[in-house]
Amino acid sequence: MGLLHRFRRKKKEQKIQVESEKSLTELEQICGSDQETYEALSNVMFLDPRKINVPINTAVKEAKKLEKAKDLLRARMWYEIAGGLAIYEGDAKKVVEYFGKSEKIPPEINYPILKNPKKAVAKAQEYYKKYLKD
Repeated sequence: MGLLHRFRRKKKEQKIQVESEKSLTELEQICGSDQETYEALSNVMFLDPRKINVPINTAVKEAKKLEKAKDLLRARMWYEIAGGLAIYEGDAKKVVEYFGKSEKIPPEINYPILKNPKKAVAKAQEYYKKYLKD
């Protein structure tokens, strides 16, 4: 009976492991074991940027205007929108520019995407190609 008990227990443990793998988000699946890239994208990437009805240049203009007016919270929001759209466009240089500007607005927030923007943008592009089929 001890042998049968061990067999049943092992089967139950395997089932739990399979269920936890299924609960991964699409982004987690694409990033795989690269937790750093997942964390870099998880809070700044739009999962469906086609629903953002503002062009990137408008978001940047709005951010600059609000920054001059000392409306820093809203300026940060617009820089983050511009950065999220830059991720969608696959432009790592603009990602650095817009999140860099947002990061300097007090109170300062650190954006992990700035550590390795090219890698993060590449993973985001992989996500978009797979899940945003037109």
